[in-house]
Amino acid sequence: MAARDRSTILIADDDAVIRGNLRLLLQAEGYRVLEGNDGLQAEKMLSDSTLSLVLLDLRMPGRSGMDLLRDHAELWEELPVIVITALGGSAAAIEAMKLGAFDYITKPFDLDEVIFTVRRALAQRALVAQVQALSAAESSEQTDDELVGKSSGMLQVFKTIGKVAATSETVLILGESGTGKELVASAIHRNSGREGKPFIKVNCAALSPTLLESELFGHERGAFTGAVAQRPGRFEQANNGTLFLDEVGDLDVDLQAKLLRVLQTGQFERVGGTVTLQVDVRVVSATHRNLPVLIKEGKFREDLFYRLNVVAIELPALRARPGDIPLLADHFIGRLARKYRWPHLGLAPDAMQWLSSQDWPGNVRQLQNVLARAAILSRGRMILAEDLLPLHQESTTVAESTSTAPMSLKEMMAETERRAIAHALEQSGWNRTKASKLLGISRRQLFDKIRQYGLQK
Repeated sequence: MAARDRSTILIADDDAVIRGNLRLLLQAEGYRVLEGNDGLQAEKMLSDSTLSLVLLDLRMPGRSGMDLLRDHAELWEELPVIVITALGGSAAAIEAMKLGAFDYITKPFDLDEVIFTVRRALAQRALVAQVQALSAAESSEQTDDELVGKSSGMLQVFKTIGKVAATSETVLILGESGTGKELVASAIHRNSGREGKPFIKVNCAALSPTLLESELFGHERGAFTGAVAQRPGRFEQANNGTLFLDEVGDLDVDLQAKLLRVLQTGQFERVGGTVTLQVDVRVVSATHRNLPVLIKEGKFREDLFYRLNVVAIELPALRARPGDIPLLADHFIGRLARKYRWPHLGLAPDAMQWLSSQDWPGNVRQLQNVLARAAILSRGRMILAEDLLPLHQESTTVAESTSTAPMSLKEMMAETERRAIAHALEQSGWNRTKASKLLGISRRQLFDKIRQYGLQK
């Protein structure tokens, strides 16, 4: 369908083939196209008053796309910019969104996805102003504690982090065990104005209620047996920084009331103390528990839930983003190779294919542990599929037997839908028109579902 106007789109990419393909695609839709083959040329073209949209590659000679995003922040409130890059880690996505990008597309990209995103950007230009510009150092390389993925679910997580990090509001991170909730909390802190201040972590399920109260709020000398000296709690240690409360769904009801008071007033007393202390702490919490169910059962305070849940970030299970498994596997293998100085450590093609075919009930943590054990047993050499099978079977048995978060009805329905869509795409050879007919839905609905579930050919 041709575009209704002659919107002008700048394609800034040093790859002539990519520019040519995008030009033909956009011109066929009725758009006027300008091209910049490096960062310097693209920067000059940004002054063109007819521009309606920019497709911007992050890596270009002359000046990088990230430099242009940073140095022309005043433009992105009116001029949507869609970042296109081959980078698969979270740092680039979060940084681009912080600096004002409307959306983020990874190479190799689907042409339907490009058109969909371009139309959405042009139709919702006013929303670009809502994206918060945050200040953080540019990083094009993945770090060991970085979130990794380029599925639609993970990109949405990165974008939300980029938007919420600049504020001091509480964030509730939801997701199954092993999905990376602590990494999300760390990313929020690193990309906030509190970076450089304390980032304190507490596992609420690891301590008894009495010990946890002392851990959170501290205690005075003689407050209980063994309290031989005054001890500051985690809230004091996290002052002006971020406190991450992991497994907050396991918090004792009495402690929930005290936590609510701190969230509302910033005030508390140490155990056994009478002096009221004041702190400025941003609280980020996480749980794999179903808090609304706990509220109905009287095990979790509803008012505390609303205080913690100002912004919610839900991490997808690994089985819902199989396209991210190769990225994660390469990331973990690279980290192991650097840690143990194993220059020949790698994954054979059959091993990578086998990894991508598994459901991973223990999520990213299970994948990481399987790869670590395989790397050790292979003595830092090439890992074959046959090296992984017994380790995965053992890990899966443990993950399934210790899981406390069975799939809800909603999750089971979503998984059934994902499998049906994947099957229809395979049956049709990834012809979306045929697949949509097989499924009885529109082509646009199918494309939305492909993005939602992170399905890849």
